[in-house]
Amino acid sequence: MTYSAIPILRRDPARWAEWGKLISSSRYDERQMLATEKNGATVGMAMTEKQGGSDLRQTQTVARANGDGTWSLVGHKWFFSVPHSDVFLTLARTDDGVSCFVVPGWLPDGSRNRLQIQRLKDKCGNKSNASSEVEFRGAIGHLLGEPGHGIRTGIEMNHYTRLDFAVGSAGLMRQALSQAAYHVTHRRAFQRALIDQPIMANVVADMALEVEAATWLGFRFVAALDRESKSEGERLLTRIGAPIAKYWNCKRAPAIVVEAIECHGGNGFIEDHLMARLNGIWEGTGNVICLDVLRSMTREPDCIPALFDELKAAAGADRTFDACVASLQDEFSDLRKHEGQARRLVERLALLLSASLLLRYASHEVADAFIVTRLAGGWAGQFGDLPVGLDAARIARRAVPEAAPTH
Repeated sequence: MTYSAIPILRRDPARWAEWGKLISSSRYDERQMLATEKNGATVGMAMTEKQGGSDLRQTQTVARANGDGTWSLVGHKWFFSVPHSDVFLTLARTDDGVSCFVVPGWLPDGSRNRLQIQRLKDKCGNKSNASSEVEFRGAIGHLLGEPGHGIRTGIEMNHYTRLDFAVGSAGLMRQALSQAAYHVTHRRAFQRALIDQPIMANVVADMALEVEAATWLGFRFVAALDRESKSEGERLLTRIGAPIAKYWNCKRAPAIVVEAIECHGGNGFIEDHLMARLNGIWEGTGNVICLDVLRSMTREPDCIPALFDELKAAAGADRTFDACVASLQDEFSDLRKHEGQARRLVERLALLLSASLLLRYASHEVADAFIVTRLAGGWAGQFGDLPVGLDAARIARRAVPEAAPTH
């Protein structure tokens, strides 16, 4: 959230002068006090209200101008992520419509800003990073951006955090795979290491394919974000690609984690084991993310040729891949017209983008195995389904860390 706020705050010289140095600091200062006395600051978000959920147009929190450049906010937020942050961004309704506000955690006189935490919420797998339900009771803040255009600002921030979660989920998947691969390498049953038993080798190898593909998928769109200021094609690609990568990686992360837990046997199900902390459900439901992909195609139609240019960068490397891209092109116009097909479309795009990246950058055996299992037909989504002829043992061994993963 701190990262995603930086490009937003930079557009307001006064707010950037106030917060830029603090939130760009690499030092974490946990002290609860006026931010100007700290070495670094963090940014939280308070967007969601219980009656609206993901529909931010239903925001009912109101803001009233105080006449001195500040605003007073009154209302209720169902989710306030990181309530102990030094500053947070939130939405409130003005006469011009839903607007975005920057609200400090502390007021200039050193007192707490005017909000009340009603309760803390233990989200799934997330015990120490508090989410809360709060009331604003005249909280003091500054308007950020144009009045009535706050939702646009919120969506832009979500764009950056979605890339975070695409990469973060790939990291969770890699952690789960590393833990599982190390465990099955050193755990013996029936007179040999588990990883040397063909059925386990198949499972670990299949998981490794998924993790490598997810990593390339996330990093590709982070690279596009880095280049978007210099390339319109990369900007269009990251606009449509970020929600695709976020959707697919966050969907596949729990599947990897569940399989990794099973690799550990009963120990993996113990709540204080590391595996209980690995979770990929963040920043929007699957439906919301898929609809954002459709929205990108409608509002910026040039995203579509940018997407197919990216897929065709691997053209000619594999006949199955080429046939799947051609099939998608034939069906694309019809699929994008029907909202009910959004998930199907986004999943196909995610798999094809992953295959394109693996063909260009991964080893041949990994790319071939991914395409045979995910694109050639008959894939049911479970792990351990690599066909005869693929060297599952070799792929599985590549996933084993040289040293024990850190717990």
